[in-house]
Amino acid sequence: MSFDRDFDWQRALIPRVKQILANYLIAEAPFEEDARHNTDLIVLKLDTVRVACRLRRGEYALRYPDEFTLRSSRPSGAQTELAKVLSGWGDYLFYGFAHPDGGALAGWLLGDLKVFRLWHHRLLTRLPAGQAPGTERRNADGSSAFRVYRVSDLPGDFVVARKRPQPAEVA
Repeated sequence: MSFDRDFDWQRALIPRVKQILANYLIAEAPFEEDARHNTDLIVLKLDTVRVACRLRRGEYALRYPDEFTLRSSRPSGAQTELAKVLSGWGDYLFYGFAHPDGGALAGWLLGDLKVFRLWHHRLLTRLPAGQAPGTERRNADGSSAFRVYRVSDLPGDFVVARKRPQPAEVA
C-alpha cells in the first residue's frame, strides 16, 4: 500500500480516536469549579499533551491482540517512531485496530510512554550488549523494520485504558 493511501486511511479514523481520548484526557469539573469559575470541563493537563497514534487494519487484531509495534528503522535513515519515543517525545501511545467497516475501532490501547521509556531503559541495562527489548521484524516490502512489544511484558501502569477487540468486531 502506498504511503499516501495508508496515511489517508489512518487520517479517516482520527475523529474516532479523538472521541476515545476525550474520555481519558478531559474530566468533568468539580462543583466548586463550575460554581465559582464558570468551568464545566477540565483538560487534565494544561500543558501540551502529545499522543502518538498508530492504527492497524482489523485483520491484525485477533492475531496480535497483546502486541503493539513501533517502527525502528528505515532504509532512508529517517528518524523512526521508536527513536522519537526513546528521545522523550510523546506522552501517550494510542494503538488501535480498525473495524472492518473502516469507520470505527474494534480495539485499542492507550499507553503511558513515560512508563514505556523507563521500562525500556531498565531492560536495556540488564540485557546482553547489542540486544534491545521487544522483537525486531521487517516489513515484507522492505520499507522499514519495527519492534514488537507485548503489553503483558510491560509494567501494569503502562496501560492507561484499553478496549480489547472481540472476534465478532473484526470478522
